[in-house]
Amino acid sequence: MCEIYVKADPRLYQKRRRSLRVGGVVTTLSLENQFWDTLEEMAAGEAISMPQLVGKLYQEVMDYHGEVSNFASFLRVCCMRYTTQVLPLQQAQNARQAS
Repeated sequence: MCEIYVKADPRLYQKRRRSLRVGGVVTTLSLENQFWDTLEEMAAGEAISMPQLVGKLYQEVMDYHGEVSNFASFLRVCCMRYTTQVLPLQQAQNARQAS
């Protein structure tokens, strides 16, 4: 069962820091490479850059909740929701269009 997890490329779970402008302030975020890759994929789907996507997510969570106590964790959850909820819907739509 765990084979699918333990055979993951170690590069995917190495952390990488990036400096981005979020809410008008330059901040440094530390995420695992897998999450940075997913954010890049999400941004490409929206036809915007990854920093623009991160800024948009920040603004939307602030508008909705008024605060975000751990933005890096919020981004990880966004990535998980994308891969478990949004991506399967997109794949199903693409399969229907192809048939």
